[in-house]
Amino acid sequence: MPDTPLPLPGGIGLSRLCVYDSTGPDGLVGGTPHVHLCCTEAYAVTGGAGAVQTLTVDGIRETALRAGTVVWFAPGTVHRLVNGGDLRIVVLMQNGGLPEAGDAVLTLPPEHLADPAAYALAAGPPADVAAAHRRRDLAVAGFTALRAGGAPALERFYAAALRLRRPLLDEWRRRWRDGAASAAAATGEQLDALARGDITHLTRARLHAAPEPVERGRLGMCGLLDTYPAAR
Repeated sequence: MPDTPLPLPGGIGLSRLCVYDSTGPDGLVGGTPHVHLCCTEAYAVTGGAGAVQTLTVDGIRETALRAGTVVWFAPGTVHRLVNGGDLRIVVLMQNGGLPEAGDAVLTLPPEHLADPAAYALAAGPPADVAAAHRRRDLAVAGFTALRAGGAPALERFYAAALRLRRPLLDEWRRRWRDGAASAAAATGEQLDALARGDITHLTRARLHAAPEPVERGRLGMCGLLDTYPAAR
C-alpha cells in the first residue's frame, strides 16, 4: 500500500516565482501589492535583482533583493515586488494552502473593498496575462493611496479586508488545524514517544519527493508561479 505523502515541514507552502516584467501605472515593473491576514511569508531570492516594498503602520520601506537574499514578514505587511531584472524567488508560505483559500487581500481602491461582489470581480483569477496586469494596476492605484494616507488609511484597509474575509474564517481554521497545527502537534507526540523510549515513528520513516511542480506558469499576484503539492 503506498504511504500518504507528508506535508512539507511545518505545513508550509512552496512555489517558484518569476516576477512580472511589465510596467505598472506608477512606472515600476513588478507584481500586485497585497496583504495576508494570517500567514507569514518568506522570499529566498534565486536570481536576478529587484526589491520588495513593504507598508505597515510604521510607514513604507523598500528592501533590495538579489540572489542569496532571504526576507520574511508577518501578517499585516502590505507587500509589492519590484522587478529590477529577471527577479526569481522561491516563496515559502506559512499555513500552506491558506493564501489560495482567500488569506491574500489585494490593495484595491476602497469602492472595491466595500462590495464583496465588486472585489471578487476585480481580484479573481485572471483569464490571461493582460487581465493579470489590469488587476495589478488597480491594486497599485489602491496601494499608492494607502501610502499617501498613512496609518489611518492602512487601518481602514485592514478593517475592510477583515469584513471581506470574515465568512472564510471557519474554513481557514480547518485548514490550519489540518496543516500547520497538526504538524506542530505531531512533533509533541514524537517528543512524548521518545521520552517513553518508543521509537515506532522512526521505523516509519520514508523519503517523499516532488520531482516537478504540480502546475507551471500560473498567473499569480506577483508573477508566474510554479507550485508544489501541499500534501495532507
